[in-house]
Amino acid sequence: MESVDTLIHARWVIPVRPPGAVLEHHAVAVRDGRILAILPSAEAETRYRAEHLHRLTDHALIPGLVNAHTHAAMTLLRGLADDLPLMEWLERHIWPAESRWVGTDFVRDGTRLAIAEMLRGGTTCFNDMYFFPDVAAQVASDAGMRAVIGLIVIDFPTAWAKDADEYIHKGLEVHDRFRSNPLIHCAFAPHAPYTVSDAPLERIRTYAEELDLPIHIHLHETSLEVTEALEKDGRRPLQRLDELGLLSPRLVAVHMTQLEKREVERLALCGSHVVHCPESNLKLASGLCPVQALLDGGVNVALGTDGAASNNDLDMPGEMRSAALLAKAVAEQPAALPAAKALEMATLNGARALGLDHEIGSLEPGKAADMVAIDLGSIETRPVYHPLSQLVYAAGRQHVTDVWVAGRQLLKKRNLTTLDEQVILEETARWQDRIRIDA
Repeated sequence: MESVDTLIHARWVIPVRPPGAVLEHHAVAVRDGRILAILPSAEAETRYRAEHLHRLTDHALIPGLVNAHTHAAMTLLRGLADDLPLMEWLERHIWPAESRWVGTDFVRDGTRLAIAEMLRGGTTCFNDMYFFPDVAAQVASDAGMRAVIGLIVIDFPTAWAKDADEYIHKGLEVHDRFRSNPLIHCAFAPHAPYTVSDAPLERIRTYAEELDLPIHIHLHETSLEVTEALEKDGRRPLQRLDELGLLSPRLVAVHMTQLEKREVERLALCGSHVVHCPESNLKLASGLCPVQALLDGGVNVALGTDGAASNNDLDMPGEMRSAALLAKAVAEQPAALPAAKALEMATLNGARALGLDHEIGSLEPGKAADMVAIDLGSIETRPVYHPLSQLVYAAGRQHVTDVWVAGRQLLKKRNLTTLDEQVILEETARWQDRIRIDA
């Protein structure tokens, strides 16, 4: 018999590619952090001898979920200011709190809390945009979590940098520091068109092309953003980015609730990606992303939670369900965004947007063993007629039992293996007391 590191037998293996596939009574063999084979359990029994053997008799095994847009450290601001419009929320509450509290300790503890929450919800890779990206990258690496770390750029000064030039310079240093880390990747992360001027955006475009990095940006998030851009120079933000040469397969445009048909066509032609954050958009009343129109137009659409300060969680299974239901209402089509496509948006489409689809996003031999086991044997998920639909419409993050990243088990029967839950809770309580007193 052939030796492997890990052999996982599952009631169902849902590989995502090919789309809609559900493999009953299959096993996944893992060696050196990569998927070696996916085969019927009966065959795996006679073929492989495993150091770590798992029998998940009521579970679906899926690729790790990819949270394609978040601000991880903002978990420490969860619930600080709710039920407010976006700009009032930012200008009167979030930005003042950040100016008071954000530093290396805040980002370290907030990111650690976020990673613990995401792992317990089946997320194995997250695309971050926040200050002190070097700290977030180190926390993710120490936890064994896969991350795309945003090299944030804003025109105005913060605790991280004083101007756009310094943001870019320090971001390049972060990229150089982590470029050999297999779990950490980088993306340029200009905050938004209304906070970053033309010259830094042009520099970012040049560096992104030279270093082969994505460009992660909030775009067309609200009608106010578009209206103010038109009043300023007669151009919608997407047109401005297009004229600056940023529309390309590198562009990861987040929110995109305000889109015209010609803009959808342009995004598709340029190969740009959209990250849909349904629950954050709903909570801030930012607008409704035309997901089905984007998909029908050939645009790759991924899913993100946004930060916990505006969502208020980092729950990717919940985001899948919200996205599927909302897309049906917006399109007025019950067949819009079916369960298989929602799962694809939360896995392979996210990996594709981040340039990692060769490595993660589906269960295939040769890819990294980023996997999630979801228990469909509970009261809330029985009976199971269609496992894939059940994942999206009935299961929740509380049904995630086990998580692996690059073959390493980071969640075992709901228990974190690389993070100390009690320490995280104690750190979070201390931050709550400090921030509440200041507020």
